[in-house]
Amino acid sequence: MSISGEGVFLQMNQARNMLEVRSINSFYGKAHVLRDLSFEAPTGEVIALLGRNGAGKSTTMKSVMQIVRTQSGDVFFKGQSITKLLPHKIAKLGLGYVPEDRRIFTDLTVIENLIVGQQPERIDAVKWTQEMLFDLFPNLAERRNNRGKALSGGEQQMLTIARTLMGNPSFLLLDEPSEGVAPIIVEQMAKVITQLKSEGLTILLSEQNLHFAQLVADRVVIIESGKQKFYGTLQEMNERPEIRNAYLAA
Repeated sequence: MSISGEGVFLQMNQARNMLEVRSINSFYGKAHVLRDLSFEAPTGEVIALLGRNGAGKSTTMKSVMQIVRTQSGDVFFKGQSITKLLPHKIAKLGLGYVPEDRRIFTDLTVIENLIVGQQPERIDAVKWTQEMLFDLFPNLAERRNNRGKALSGGEQQMLTIARTLMGNPSFLLLDEPSEGVAPIIVEQMAKVITQLKSEGLTILLSEQNLHFAQLVADRVVIIESGKQKFYGTLQEMNERPEIRNAYLAA
């Protein structure tokens, strides 16, 4: 039995890319938010989704997770189409989603929040424990018995990420991780993302903070009005200041 050239390409592409977004279109009511958006997330890399406020970054994250249902196009995770799945089924495949609005349980302690996020271990991902996460987030270790509402905004962001990691994901989606947190926490967050990458996670993060993205990203996707305007390595973007000026400047 022969294998077509296209089939070989798809097999290679699926091995190289943990996530593929192919020409997706998403709507809020009648508002067409994402327009034929396409990009790839190679295994083991950090991909920064950049764009101005309202460009469609958060909608992209929610469309990958099918919290916002895509009307057309397809999303593949590890070579499997996930566009017909419900969000909790997608999460069980190994996609961990950290939303922009954090959604911690404010009346539960840090430890109790982590317990809520605990999931069975996966053969293709790190098995996170509370102590491992406290090593990653020393601030949370010091406040392990504090309720969520007693944490600062930056600490709540850390807790949201830590709780998601308790699900042992192989792919992490971070929606605006540096938004509304102190500069010192932003630097800590960059170190955390670098550490997570070294542990084997593939990460897609949405950002308006170009400096933060420069610290952690391997590749960049720039969107404007829900359309992809640039996809390439961080170096390739830095070599094209006209792209940054057109789509990222205030």
